Amino acid sequence: MKERTLVGRSVARREDPRLLSGRGRFVDDIALPGMLHAQFVRSTVAHGEIASVDLSAVRHVPGVVAAFTADDLALGDITAQLGRPLSEYVPTAMPVLARDKVRYVGEPVAIVVARDAYAAEDGLEAARVSYTALPPVTSEEAALAPGAPLVHDEAARNTLVDVSLFATDGIDEIFASAPCVVHVESRTGRQNALPLETRGVVAHWDDREEQLVLQTCTQVPHQVRTVASRSLRLDERAVRVVVPDMGGGFGQKCVVGREEIAAAAAALRLRRPVKWIEDRKDALSASFLAREQHYQVRAAFDADGRILGLDADVVCDMGAYSCYPFTAGIEPLMASAEMPGVYKVPAYRVRGRAITTNKAPTAPYRGVSRPQYVMVVERLFERAARELGLDPVEIRRRNVITDFPYTGVNHLTYDPGSYLESLNLCERLVQDEGWYEKQAAAAAEGRHLGIGYACFSERTGYGSTAFAQRKMQVVPGFDISEVRMDTSGAVTVTTGTMSHGQSHETTMAQIVADELCLDITKVRLHQGDTDRITYGWGTFASRSITVGGSAVRLAAAKLGDKLRAIAAARWGIEADEVELADGAARRRDDTSEVLTYEDIADIAYLRAHLLPKDIEPGLAATATFDVFTDGTFSNATHGVVVELHQGTGQVEILRYVCVEDCGVAINPQVVEGQCRGGIAQGIAGALFEQVTYDDQGEPSATSFMDYKVPTAHEIPDVLIHHLETPSAFTETGAKGAGEGGTIGAPAAVLNAVNDALRPTGVELDHTPVTPETVHRALNPEAAS
Repeated sequence: MKERTLVGRSVARREDPRLLSGRGRFVDDIALPGMLHAQFVRSTVAHGEIASVDLSAVRHVPGVVAAFTADDLALGDITAQLGRPLSEYVPTAMPVLARDKVRYVGEPVAIVVARDAYAAEDGLEAARVSYTALPPVTSEEAALAPGAPLVHDEAARNTLVDVSLFATDGIDEIFASAPCVVHVESRTGRQNALPLETRGVVAHWDDREEQLVLQTCTQVPHQVRTVASRSLRLDERAVRVVVPDMGGGFGQKCVVGREEIAAAAAALRLRRPVKWIEDRKDALSASFLAREQHYQVRAAFDADGRILGLDADVVCDMGAYSCYPFTAGIEPLMASAEMPGVYKVPAYRVRGRAITTNKAPTAPYRGVSRPQYVMVVERLFERAARELGLDPVEIRRRNVITDFPYTGVNHLTYDPGSYLESLNLCERLVQDEGWYEKQAAAAAEGRHLGIGYACFSERTGYGSTAFAQRKMQVVPGFDISEVRMDTSGAVTVTTGTMSHGQSHETTMAQIVADELCLDITKVRLHQGDTDRITYGWGTFASRSITVGGSAVRLAAAKLGDKLRAIAAARWGIEADEVELADGAARRRDDTSEVLTYEDIADIAYLRAHLLPKDIEPGLAATATFDVFTDGTFSNATHGVVVELHQGTGQVEILRYVCVEDCGVAINPQVVEGQCRGGIAQGIAGALFEQVTYDDQGEPSATSFMDYKVPTAHEIPDVLIHHLETPSAFTETGAKGAGEGGTIGAPAAVLNAVNDALRPTGVELDHTPVTPETVHRALNPEAAS
């Protein structure tokens, strides 16, 4: 690997000047001549048969141009598939617009298109939809109850996924003879990913190109193109998806939504541009949600605190439909496959289920089940430490993986990491700041301080092999990149990943500039355009640098080889006698012999007759990259200090320490930003955010008055310390860094809260932990 000059440095984000000066362009900034505006008539009941949809009055509302039902548009359904038997997975079709039945409050039933957004809203008021109400299914207990109403007739007991991936022989005997067995039952609240920019699309028909163009904020543009073309029955060539700047996604936008397909269909029908921008009410209540999970897990330990076995039952409430392309299996399969995490678990049994309820469907929100199962496993270690009289950090030391590569009971092979080192360093940083002494002093004053830790790994670099293990019919994994130099020596690089805040324009440029020994200002990134990018799987699962960045580096290396080959041909020497430095090719034996990249490009494009016959004109190279192992594993330990306020039950975070290892950090400042943002979202899940439903399936959170989001006041400053264990499985040595903050925060915060509650004898295993819950624990006399 070349000596790094830019990779590993906190290069200033190249996106910032554009975004901070108002020169960014987001979907809602787009205005096209003759553009119309769309909104959706949405179901007002959680479960019911559609008796009638009357849009006649809608079409007479001033400003309304058209209104369409499912029958009017006749679109193909969106169906996500797993290659599993029906006993393990039941596919369910999600119509773009509901046809015969509605399955959650907010489900789109019809689309109204008008001259402006206000007229479209007025048109909604004139719609008349009649339902024959059916009993709603609003909880796990209701879904699995004998004789429960079925959300989908084909899904018996409202179960979409029921898989037992692992069951070690003799595990029952292990638990029966273990000196210590601990149990944790945990429920986690349903959450909204809450990207700053809600979903949206501008769709129009391009007569000249004979293409339907969708400008939309998605993490997966090529998958949107595939679904749009199939639903609209067009060749994929006839659909172009372009992603402008995007204000966050967090997984909510890595699945294909119904509204952008319906808006595209309206644009195709009317031959006029159609814009749809999701309002915050719909974003909170009817968009893709996540996280509602129920764990019943027990662990067996020997007398010295070493884990002997793990036995888990996982139920994930996935709402009304499977998401495309990941399916309803995304959460239970993730939890089942990866729950042993950083610990040497010798025996493992797990059952993972996805149930369907009359709630908005689930998408993979940042972390995807790992914040939940890490929290549960970390609670098990805390409970075992108490039962055995061990220090909670010491029991982790005795169990974390230290010898690599390590193949776990879950059949995953973990690449080298710093599990023990991160744990030790995190504890030392907390100790060095004197928090244990402060905790003791606070206890003497009657105050409640707690210290909690979470040690975990983040599997990243999922390639085709890893996704194929889930038996997905649509198998993500590889990435493709092209690196092209023009006659001025400037470089354009393409990637199939899609930035929604991760600084791809900076980090990808660092990789290319290092590989080509080029000034970073000479590198320009193109992403998010299905006509310019050969193919790509987008951005999710921390794959952008691990997979996309590896493809970029390989393509840049190929271009570098061609630059050396052309220079070598001009000098009559071998290519390995040429080196690249400072934007030029030089002879190794005579550095005074120089051909600048402009010189070489001049030959490659403008004087191609000078090229040898075995070198093609032009300066472009394409490369693909895939990971054929189980992926890479970033790791971290989080340490948290909290104070519980007896009078209010408020949980105040006094200190947050993160020791992380994501391999080679392409840009440490960007990694820190990912850590801080992820930690904020993890804290939100631990203490604040939850979407609830009443017994009729009406969502509680339709505004920020109802959905409690932490502000800057509640999010502490975070001390971040980087370790570096390079990965052998990526071209840059990098592992992913996008989700770790979110994964570790709930467990660390919950453990700290429980440490503070230790004198009360109360233990909390559910999130979010509310002030009411804490107040009751601290003031039992008031609760009684």
